[in-house]
Amino acid sequence: MTRLSAVSRRSSNVKTGASRRGQASGAGAPDPAAPGRLISPDHEPDRSEGRDSKVLDPLMIGRRLRHVRQESGRTLGDVAEAIGMSASALSLIENGKREPRLSVLSLLAEVLDTPLQDLLSSKPPSRRAALEIKLERAQRSGAYDALGLPHVKVSPRLPDEALEALVGMHEAMASAQADRAATPEHARRANSALRDRMRAANNYFGDIEHAAGDLLSAIDHPGGPISRMAVDRLAAHLGYALVHTADLPGSTRTVTDLHHKRIYLPQPEAGQHDSRSLALQALGHLVLGHRVPADYAEFLSQRVEINYFAAAILMPEHETVGMLRKAMEHKDIAIEDLRDAYAVSYETAAHRFTNLATEHLGIPVHFMRISEDGVVYKAYANDGVQFPTDATGAIEGQRVCRAWTARRVFVQPDLSQAFCAYTDTRSGTFWCTAAIDRTPDGLFSVNVGVRYQDVKWMRGRETKHRAESRCPDPSCCIQPPAELADRWTGQAWPSARVHSHLLAALPPGVFPGVDDTEVYRFLDRNAPTG
Repeated sequence: MTRLSAVSRRSSNVKTGASRRGQASGAGAPDPAAPGRLISPDHEPDRSEGRDSKVLDPLMIGRRLRHVRQESGRTLGDVAEAIGMSASALSLIENGKREPRLSVLSLLAEVLDTPLQDLLSSKPPSRRAALEIKLERAQRSGAYDALGLPHVKVSPRLPDEALEALVGMHEAMASAQADRAATPEHARRANSALRDRMRAANNYFGDIEHAAGDLLSAIDHPGGPISRMAVDRLAAHLGYALVHTADLPGSTRTVTDLHHKRIYLPQPEAGQHDSRSLALQALGHLVLGHRVPADYAEFLSQRVEINYFAAAILMPEHETVGMLRKAMEHKDIAIEDLRDAYAVSYETAAHRFTNLATEHLGIPVHFMRISEDGVVYKAYANDGVQFPTDATGAIEGQRVCRAWTARRVFVQPDLSQAFCAYTDTRSGTFWCTAAIDRTPDGLFSVNVGVRYQDVKWMRGRETKHRAESRCPDPSCCIQPPAELADRWTGQAWPSARVHSHLLAALPPGVFPGVDDTEVYRFLDRNAPTG
């Protein structure tokens, strides 16, 4: 079991309480016990439970309700009239297109003379109902929308054989898509699972925060930005020395000599990562007690943990939260202020905001780092935004909609300033702020977004920039306009640039992508003599 898994579970005790505090303060965090949510009656919505809350599926509720109503011989209009609801509204509930309140379900159970638990059961009432639910779910997926095919109406007149065939074809198509998923599939699935665990903890990990705080206390850090000298003192406190070298192996970011207690870092160069971050990430392995990763999932967990640890040192929790709360009082939260106050990159400041915003401020958020051509390199969300995904659920390597702020920032006249905009999407309206990151590998954008109801806390909310995204509808931005397609279809032959780092199998070795022989020869050359 990776450390992050354990931290996620321990942190879940805190995160739901934070959501409740955010709701009380007007921050707009969702309350899982709100009347619009379906929660099993045998489940008290305890804030200590985190992601395991038994929130039920409207499709399942609807099919069970229809089954009970038909078994009782009641008509749709009859039952609707008995509870003071229109027949069309009740039909939407039975079709799983509207999420009923628990109070409405209680009335329906009373009218139909059935236990409420029967309506809330997670078991389909019949084989046909199970097939209908599978087909509805398949046709509501983004992958199906992207095909541009019409939806088959799931009605009683649809023969069982046709229903079986349609569900079978959808399952076969999903299996084929999974088989075609980009290499290495195991790594992409592991990344998706890791992102789920991060979302379950609201991207906040108390154990790592405490470890960072203890280390800062050990060197009597007075507060404010962490200097390079302070990082040297942190390393010395742990018994290690930081050494910059010009011949670091090309497949590595840092190398730690555990025998001689030295951490080798690259020589600082223009455009290179802040050496403080690299040093702190290397120290993070030591502080967090990491072992050699047993598999790719553990490797990814460790990478997330050391990045989190480095940010927690560079931007200490207590100080940063104080700054954010003060900004929230003035409704003036800005990533740029965090960046400038702690002398870190915009990306580090954005990451740190996602660590703390939900836990301490009750604000759900999403984060993206994408390339100039729209390809996702990193992403996180707990605010309901729907990222593009492949058949395995992976986000990395997918291309985001051209209407999203993260891509629109590239076409702004002044790339030195953050760009703020609203985007209307299929899953709601989101406000985002994005900034350009110039790297040796090209331009990237770093994007932070919040739901429309939470924008009141953010600087830049007065922006007039707004766009609509219909993705994954191909007509939104995937398919070229008809006039353009007519003019050029069959007359163009582009040579694609393959993102080999996203598609290629990882080289073998203890640490994925690292040339062990190169590392060992490097340590031989640089080991102290005598």
